Amino acid sequence: MKLSYVYILKCADDSYYTGVTSNLTQRLSQHYSGFYKDCYTYKKRPVALVFSCEFTNIAIAIDTEKQIKKWSRAKKEALINDQYDKLPNLAKKKF
Repeated sequence: MKLSYVYILKCADDSYYTGVTSNLTQRLSQHYSGFYKDCYTYKKRPVALVFSCEFTNIAIAIDTEKQIKKWSRAKKEALINDQYDKLPNLAKKKF
């Protein structure tokens, strides 16, 4: 069984980057070193891993990554800080 990972990095400019990979150690090394010059994180280094979650199904990992990328900063921070009870309320729009 091959594992996949969804991860969130906190960048030097205080932004968040969400990604998916099948080799977390290698991918983090690439982010840290600036391996891909066109990557979002290249000019925002140093970066720090603030969240990761493993999946046994790559399709679910990809769907989760896409979902998290659409979240607000507050909702991402609730996830990062293990404040899962806050996630439903942070999904609601304020009118």
